[in-house]
Amino acid sequence: MQAHEIDYKILGDDIQLVEIELDPQETVVAEAGAMTYMEDEIAFETKLGDGSTPNQGFMGKLLSAGSRLITGESIFMTHFTNQGLGKKKVAFAAPYPGKIIPIDLQKSGGQIIVQKDGFLCAALGTKISIHLNRRLGSGLIGGEGFILQKLEGDGKAFIHAGGTVIAKTLQNETLKIDTGCIVAYEPQIDFNIESSGSLKSMAFGGEGLFLATLRGTGKVWLQSMPIRKLIQRISPAGKNTRKGSSSILGNFLED
Repeated sequence: MQAHEIDYKILGDDIQLVEIELDPQETVVAEAGAMTYMEDEIAFETKLGDGSTPNQGFMGKLLSAGSRLITGESIFMTHFTNQGLGKKKVAFAAPYPGKIIPIDLQKSGGQIIVQKDGFLCAALGTKISIHLNRRLGSGLIGGEGFILQKLEGDGKAFIHAGGTVIAKTLQNETLKIDTGCIVAYEPQIDFNIESSGSLKSMAFGGEGLFLATLRGTGKVWLQSMPIRKLIQRISPAGKNTRKGSSSILGNFLED
């Protein structure tokens, strides 16, 4: 199914929203609860699945929606359609402070891999499915980088990230990153999770036990403030945390 051609505008700085302009009968699909405001004559309906395969049977939709539970998302998605005669607008906001990244899937080879809670909204016709990283390192720790989302299509999709977003294009290069800082990457990039170094570095370095490794040629998007770090900083248990506390022995070094 060819995706609907939608126009958009990103508003705000540190806490952004995306305002999407729909022509008559155009539809955008979004995570449940992401809508901020919409103009009159835009109708919305909660459905199983993303609507990318309209002839898919009920069981197919149920299996597709059920797989989203593994990523921590709702099995339902909301479809917003302009039922009026003129252009109408609907806006969506990310669930925490950061940036919204517009992705033209056609320019990324029709596919992109996204962190498991990174999808915000997309033009109708975009397929949103689960992506399991089968690399051994990712599977062993079973956390960030193991269960991801895959967006497929030829239209525009919008993902959200925490803090500042950095877009990098790798040219047969290797990049090592904090496991929570990856937002998205093109599918030709090889992604694995590896130990961060020697036992001494892992124990005292403050960078955690594992790092994500991206290798190859293609585009990647990174975030400066993963949601888990934000929660650690504002939670009562982590409000006095300094860099050393992210290592194995950090809590003892704080005393």
